[in-house]
Amino acid sequence: MSLSPALSQTEAFARIRLLRSPNVGPVSYRHLIARFGSAADAIDALPDLGSRGKTRYRPAPRDRIEREIDGVRAAGARYLFHDQPDYPELLARLDSAPPIVTCRGRLELASASCAAIVGARNASAGATKLAREFAMSLADAGITVVSGLARGIDGAAHEGALSAGGGGTVGVIASGIDIAYPPQHADLQEHIAKEGLLIAEQPPGTEPRGRHFPSRNRIIAGLASGTLVVEAAPKSGSLITARLAAEAGREVMAIPGSPLDTRSHGCNQLIRDGAVLVSDPKDVIELLETFTGAPRSTYHVEEDVIEYDAVNYEGNHDHDEPQIGVEPIANLLSSAPIGVDELIRQSGASGAVVQMALLELELSGDLERHNGGQVSLTIANGGDE
Repeated sequence: MSLSPALSQTEAFARIRLLRSPNVGPVSYRHLIARFGSAADAIDALPDLGSRGKTRYRPAPRDRIEREIDGVRAAGARYLFHDQPDYPELLARLDSAPPIVTCRGRLELASASCAAIVGARNASAGATKLAREFAMSLADAGITVVSGLARGIDGAAHEGALSAGGGGTVGVIASGIDIAYPPQHADLQEHIAKEGLLIAEQPPGTEPRGRHFPSRNRIIAGLASGTLVVEAAPKSGSLITARLAAEAGREVMAIPGSPLDTRSHGCNQLIRDGAVLVSDPKDVIELLETFTGAPRSTYHVEEDVIEYDAVNYEGNHDHDEPQIGVEPIANLLSSAPIGVDELIRQSGASGAVVQMALLELELSGDLERHNGGQVSLTIANGGDE
């Protein structure tokens, strides 16, 4: 493993093991590190914290982590931890930022000015051409193009950026770093890994599943100052990426299309709802070069439920504070998501106490975390589907 001087091999191993343990996601990982000070100490505490479950809680086996590390090495990849100096700053600002990713290629590309380009898999020929041309112009201007290596718009964006020279593109995949998906993009994925940057959140050997794609989308949106949607149907994954970008306070841009083509309805909807209309790469370059953290886009939609960790935790814990236990917090929960701030208000407990109670519920499999700082009981414990 390639590590910063401040992170020992022992602690790095413990961090990977902690994140791979049952019911530990990005938010609970940070809770545990903040509470116990190190991953090694957090792992020692996991069995007691997860004792509410029907079976004894067991952290991820050490031999499984050893095999994973071997897989990362075999793929020619490296681990990147959330507190290392070369972890991308914009991504780190997300409450749900992945604590550990694996990567291949030029890591500095992710810390440069980045623009995400996303869109339909079954894209029209015209939209594919636009994506390629926009990406080429952005890369020529020194802007890194970020996308998800999907068919259609994503692939065209990567190809356009690579053709500009310098490999100014980042591919974020929903599989392990050693799995090419879709298979027809295997050569493109390898090209990106060699000339650009390839990033994966899932362990090596992981085939992509439906739940991995929204998580991948949050990384795409989190790396970039702005997200451009070239062509997309309503309720598509591209619109999820746009919404995540808006939630992160980034620019949301869209290219308008014909109202007669359903593949353009998502972009037209974005523009109607406040995304910035762009028709030329210069529009994107100007928006990103002048971006100060206050987007010109006013795009915002009501939050949908996405099942990945997205709760901010300050990590303050007073050991002398009276503990109210897990059950009073559990009794305030149902299968309907509710904000953690509201739980703190209704319980009368401090944020640290509530967060520790939620952590115990999560480790025992009784809690689900949703975006927007919301939590709920799992369906099995909270009601009917």
